[in-house]
Amino acid sequence: MEITFEKLPQAVNQLLNKLENIERLLLSQNNTPPEEDKLLTIREAAEILHLSVPTVYGLVQRAEVPVCKRGKRLYFSKQELLAWIKSGRKKTVSEINAEAEQYIHSRKPDRRF
Repeated sequence: MEITFEKLPQAVNQLLNKLENIERLLLSQNNTPPEEDKLLTIREAAEILHLSVPTVYGLVQRAEVPVCKRGKRLYFSKQELLAWIKSGRKKTVSEINAEAEQYIHSRKPDRRF
């Protein structure tokens, strides 16, 4: 849409409508309370991780999974478990190629010639 002086009030009105929509969306997102961190038992943690309880005990023994220990009980933070799962994400081929290209372009040129 080409904006001329005659169409200026309509263009401003469209911008205001779009701005109000964006503001409504942002306010609706901010009103959702953050998920409260929940402490889980080993069975609940195994369920979230889709692993058996003995496997989770092995991960705890090798200090591979975040855990809290009180007495003989093990407790797992749900948020920490989810972050631990996400930290093991493998990069896609396109992400690896993009990093390689960035590295090649960021290096100083070879001046041996």
